[in-house]
Formats: sequence, C-alpha cells, structure tokens
Amino acid sequence: MKAVALTRYLPIDDPASLVDTELPTPVPGAHDLLVRVEAVSVNPVDTKIRAPKPQAEAQPKVLGYDAAGVVEAIGAGVQGFRPGDRVYYAGDVTRAGSNAEFQLVDARLAAAMPRSLDFADAAALPLVAITAWELLFQRMPFDSERGGEGRSLLVIGGAGGVGSIAIQLARRAGFTVIATASRAESAEWCRAMGAQHVADHREPLAPQLAALGFAQVDAALNLADTDRYWEALGELLAPQGHVGLIVEPKGALKIGDPYKAKCIGIHWEFMFARPRFRTPDMAEQGRILDRVAQLIDVGALKGIRRDTLAPINAANLREAHRRLESGSSIGKLALLGW
Repeated sequence: MKAVALTRYLPIDDPASLVDTELPTPVPGAHDLLVRVEAVSVNPVDTKIRAPKPQAEAQPKVLGYDAAGVVEAIGAGVQGFRPGDRVYYAGDVTRAGSNAEFQLVDARLAAAMPRSLDFADAAALPLVAITAWELLFQRMPFDSERGGEGRSLLVIGGAGGVGSIAIQLARRAGFTVIATASRAESAEWCRAMGAQHVADHREPLAPQLAALGFAQVDAALNLADTDRYWEALGELLAPQGHVGLIVEPKGALKIGDPYKAKCIGIHWEFMFARPRFRTPDMAEQGRILDRVAQLIDVGALKGIRRDTLAPINAANLREAHRRLESGSSIGKLALLGW
C-alpha cells in the first residue's frame, strides 16, 4: 500500500522529513477495523513527533491522527461495524497512523461519519472534537447540555482546531464565550464559530476583558501557550474557577497562590491517554464521536475545515506541516485522496 513516513527526525523544509513509500497492508486484530483511508488532517501532534531529534528512526514511521474512510475488514471481536461503513476517528498515538492507504484502528475509538459531511470535512474533526469534549465535559465539571448557563469561558487560541470546536460546544452548553485571536481573519473566524467576544492575545488580557464587562471569568481554556498566560489566568479566573490545558509547559508552573487561594481547578487533557493506557473506558471516544456526528447532522455544530490539499502524498503533507508550524493556520487543513 502507499504510505507517507519518516525515517529520520528532520526540519520540514528537508525533503527527507516525510517521504513516499510502500508498506505491507496490515491485517486486523480481534478488536480492529481495517480502514481504507480517504482523507486525513494534520494536528500539532504530527509536527511534534516529526520535529528534529538526535535519534534516528530505524523503521518507517507513519504519522497521522485524524482520518475518515471506509471499513474494508473487521476483527473477530468487533461489533457494531461492517465492511462498507464510512467511519472517522483519531486513533492511537502508539500505533501506525493514518498517512497510509490502509490503517488499523481499534473499533472502540471509531464512529460512523456524520452523514452530512464529505470525507475531508469528517477527517478534520475527530482529534479536536474529542479533545474539546473531554476537556470541557469530562476533565472539567461542566455538563454538555446546560453546564455553561450563567458562566463565562475564555478560550485562548480560539481560531485553532481545538478552539474552533470548543467555542461551538461551549456556546451550545450555554457559556458566554470570549475567544482570543491576533489577526482580523482569525477574529472573524472565532465569531463565525460562535464567540460573542474576541480579545487580542498579543496584548494584556485583563484590561481587554474589563472593557468587555468581565472583571473575571468562570473558566478558561489555554490552547496556545501554557507558560505565557499562566500568571494572567491566575488573576483573571474567579474563585473556584477552572482552567483547562493541552500544551506541555516549557518550565515549572507555580500552582500555589493565586491558584491555591482561589481553589482553582487545573485540568489537563491529552486525548491519547485512553488508547495509550488502554483504560477501561476507551470506548468513550467512540461514543463522543457518535454524539458529535449527531450534532453535526442536525446543524447544532458545523465543520471546521478551511483548506484542502490533494492528493495525500509526502509533498502535500510537508506543506501541511509547514503551514501548521507557521502558527498562522485557522481551523483545520485536510488532505484528500490517493
């Protein structure tokens, strides 16, 4: 089968950073779906794994942690899926990724695609939808239906992939959402996703929020730079507020006052935790994707794909990584077809 892989950890401008290759088509295990991949999208995890490192990669490593495609075969223990089903999923960072014509994914991590979306739009959703849902409604103590009523939520980095879906989920749950963006086009995108207010994260946040009528916020998602906004969020968050984090800090974080004095809840989200550690509730990710598909199909959520490249090959994946590493991407970029 065709695949795109890395054999060395290199800067993305090096043509050898991602290369076209041929690999054997995998055989499904008991709980696996064998999926013919029709579309993929790229996330920061792809670029971080691929980034330069001193060690060499002895065997071709296939990245890609978002996909939509068609089930080709199922393992003996799989229930609820059959060949021909159109599915979407984010997969498992410990297994071969989706940048290949065929991929194995544990059936518990997959769900039927939204009926109203094509493969490219579906492939743009799984990782960020699971991340936003788990963070808001499972790590943080908010109900997905009405948990935000009467509450304010600050989303730092609202125009990124996670921010784009988090804004929508939060609005649906009743939050008043203040998103941050640094350019006119990213601010416009945040408003299109449903944010009622937009602040510039390049400037001090407190005076901007005060001008909008928010002396403090009930919760915040820092989706951009954990270290940079840590002190500011400690001051901005209300007593017994909550902060959600997805980006590994570069240094030590002071978790004492004001976080301790205010009893602020600190919540980490890493959507690969369930598959990586084979937790008993792994199937929750499939259930989240089922619910997201339902909400998409009734118009309660909308797709977040902004750009598409075709076909899926090394040159286009290098371009996708390059755009993501530029820090200026908005929404999600998908790659379609082989």
